[in-house]
Amino acid sequence: MALRALLFDLDGTLADTETHGHRPSYNRAFRKLGLNFRWGPNLYRRLLRQPSGRERLHHYLRRYQPDLGEHAEAVGESEDAWVEHVHRLKSRYFRRYLRQGKVPLRPGVARLLREASDAGLRLAVVTNASRASIKSFLKYGLGAELAGRIDLVVGGDQISARKPAPDLYYHALSRLKVAPYECIAIEDSAMGLAAAHAAGVPTVITLNSDTSDQDFAGASLVLDALGEPDLPAKVIAGRMDEGWLGLRTLRRIARSAAPRL
Repeated sequence: MALRALLFDLDGTLADTETHGHRPSYNRAFRKLGLNFRWGPNLYRRLLRQPSGRERLHHYLRRYQPDLGEHAEAVGESEDAWVEHVHRLKSRYFRRYLRQGKVPLRPGVARLLREASDAGLRLAVVTNASRASIKSFLKYGLGAELAGRIDLVVGGDQISARKPAPDLYYHALSRLKVAPYECIAIEDSAMGLAAAHAAGVPTVITLNSDTSDQDFAGASLVLDALGEPDLPAKVIAGRMDEGWLGLRTLRRIARSAAPRL
């Protein structure tokens, strides 16, 4: 069975968007609104267990009950409307960070996208992120040349259930007309691994600072990055054929995942 497609998560996988983009954007929005709280790295890792930005805001309000000051009345009247207002402001700052080049791609991402595309593999982005965030990332994070190699984008607001549910992956497989064992998912989190695994898609994990302590049992390969020829990746679990994630390793993983005839 041949490898036909790579399915990439976005946040934390293609770029460290949480560290360099989303978390600073939330904190900037809080500051702009005159709120005294900030989301530090440890708190934000806990909030990332929620599948979307709006859900993180709702969870933070209910679980941590922060001092909202003059915003308390607005939250009491309509928590949904207040969360939407904050999220919209945060998204504006996130797009600004992208335009300013402050959210670079992770090592090995551009290389692997080009190698896979040049070899005839189909490329998809399968993410909990909203269409607005995806559009900004494709334009400013990936850029026109790399974004033009992406065959399919499936975002969280297109499907009723976000990761860790497998629905995003089911939709991608259907649209690409490929079987799960003909693909490999590239993810950074246990939530993403759970979604891909439930859809039957073998998965490579590329860790980041927000996910390094998560459980990745069931992943085909766990790395600290995708790596480059001059910047090797560290293997945490599994086996890699070169010092960086390349098509030889990915094809081997796909062969081992294929059903025995």
